[in-house]
Amino acid sequence: MAQPDDMFGDEDYPAYTMGRAAEITGATQDFLRRLGEAKLIAPLRSAGGHRRYSRYQLRLAARARELVDGGTPLEAACRIIILEDQLEEALRENENYKRQQQTGSS
Repeated sequence: MAQPDDMFGDEDYPAYTMGRAAEITGATQDFLRRLGEAKLIAPLRSAGGHRRYSRYQLRLAARARELVDGGTPLEAACRIIILEDQLEEALRENENYKRQQQTGSS
């Protein structure tokens, strides 16, 4: 079982409260709620019903804030971020595939 110190090293562990998440990303709490409504991020709810954010979600929120601050509508910013995330994952999988092919043919 993971210890609390291990969990904070996990980028998907919901370690941050909404207030702390807003502070870290430079966004308002309302902006974070709107990202949830737009389904860009889905924070975990604590036993008391409070939103908790992971480092990964904070990165997405910070990117959304950057795009919106630059004049991109929120819905478009969310779509851009989703596509960027999918592209990054596809490129990572492609690199892994290439490595497997190279080691298999050696």
